[in-house]
Amino acid sequence: MIRFEKDILCLILAMIVGGSIACATDSIAVDYNVGLTINTGGSEFAPYYISSNRHGTVTQQHSALLSAGIKHDMDTTRRLSWGAGAEMWGGWSSSIDYQRYDSEHMAWTSNPQHPARLWMQQLWIEGKHRGVFLTIGQKDIDPEFVNRDLSSGDLVMSGNARAAFGARAGFINFQNVPFTHGWLQIKGEYGYYRHHSTIWLKNHYNYYNNFITTHYWFNYKNIHFRTNPNKPLILTIGAQAACQFAGNAYYYEKGEKSMTVKMKPTFKAFWRALFAGSGGENQGDQAYVQGNHVGSWDIALDYHLPIGDMVRGYYQSLWEDGSGIGKMNGFDGLWGVEYRSGGHGIVTGAVVEFLDLMNQSGAIHFSYKDIIDDFHPNGSDITYKATGSDDYYNNYCYNGYQNRGMSIGTPMARSPLYNTDGYMRFTDNRLRGFHMAVMGEFGSQVSYRTMLSWRKSFGTPFIPHVEPLKCTSMMIEVSYTPQRVSGLQLKAQLAHDHGKLYGGNNTGALISITYNGNFTFKR
Repeated sequence: MIRFEKDILCLILAMIVGGSIACATDSIAVDYNVGLTINTGGSEFAPYYISSNRHGTVTQQHSALLSAGIKHDMDTTRRLSWGAGAEMWGGWSSSIDYQRYDSEHMAWTSNPQHPARLWMQQLWIEGKHRGVFLTIGQKDIDPEFVNRDLSSGDLVMSGNARAAFGARAGFINFQNVPFTHGWLQIKGEYGYYRHHSTIWLKNHYNYYNNFITTHYWFNYKNIHFRTNPNKPLILTIGAQAACQFAGNAYYYEKGEKSMTVKMKPTFKAFWRALFAGSGGENQGDQAYVQGNHVGSWDIALDYHLPIGDMVRGYYQSLWEDGSGIGKMNGFDGLWGVEYRSGGHGIVTGAVVEFLDLMNQSGAIHFSYKDIIDDFHPNGSDITYKATGSDDYYNNYCYNGYQNRGMSIGTPMARSPLYNTDGYMRFTDNRLRGFHMAVMGEFGSQVSYRTMLSWRKSFGTPFIPHVEPLKCTSMMIEVSYTPQRVSGLQLKAQLAHDHGKLYGGNNTGALISITYNGNFTFKR
């Protein structure tokens, strides 16, 4: 792992030098940042709104973390441009006790775990030609369909978990579709990644029941179309899709390993991450669609007022398989309304969202082809399908849709990180709730952001709760950017969780100090 990252770093440095030589006639602008983040709370985890949608950087009850980053952004006004960057985090975080089964002594033991004392958060290099880009490395991907600062989170790629390492290519921005004279634009990307979460999974798993899947690959792609952005009314429609595939699954029963399923990263596996199909020679995928597929249908309508303000309505329909793609999952999805001001003021943005994940294409999953034995060589006598019980973010052969315990999709579905019993899947994906957020400014130096949400979880379609678990979360954030010290920002957050979903009431606070600067290399 360390040697691999050193090799990649050397490659990136070589490409930076090459890019510098190629652009030797110009100056190179470099941005840098340093920061200190300290948080504390009343429970073993940080409150929901302190830990969510932060790319997995702050999760524990107490932490004191330093961060430093440097980057050179691509110049999107040029036909040919390049960029690169790196960001590291490190410091102290409190430990949390997870349960682990000791098969040698046939007893449960305490397993204290904490984040790494030093880690590479981002490390990437990228380039563009005209409207097409290529990125190699590990770079945070923020949601584009929903508001990054105000939304509860995108259902497929929310920015809640740490980024994966890989390569992706796509359109740098929305591009005009030929022969439409600007009335239709397209934007999309495609990439393959590795999360490198094997060590984290092995350290947190209980080794007693269920399974753990390691060394798997990840694929993510999206495509969106929108109408002329210069008109008052703009329609955006498209889709996102992701897939966990390949890897090794180790199954345990009462502390003993019962089965190992190896899924090779073959060319066919990479192809079927793009177009879902049976796994062919891969054990464990032969009877089902290969990999863990998650996706969404996205639709939004923006209306720009003459005064410069914008009102937006949007909907994301989450799907796990063909039934969800065919919209057999009822009302499920994220429904939202957003307001965005065209200027400065007490309220510059607001979001209200309703999340419903209750249907999941029904409670029954049945296919006559699933029943193949000596008595039914062609399957069941019943020759129709009842495809349901989607079990969002979970899969029969893969850990939950997460990286290092944090949900890659919406953080409103309680992440596996919170499973201190060492269970590596989602336990609360069948839920209903709402979220609202407001942000604004008090003058030119002080801004604020406040959030409030309520959720009611019924467990999962396969493992329901006896009694639903509820949680009300709230947060207030104040940021101070002094004009006398350009680039300096002071931020304070106060958050509270109330309810049983996260184990009880929890009040916490976070303060951060960041400084952003830049310098220029000249020939």
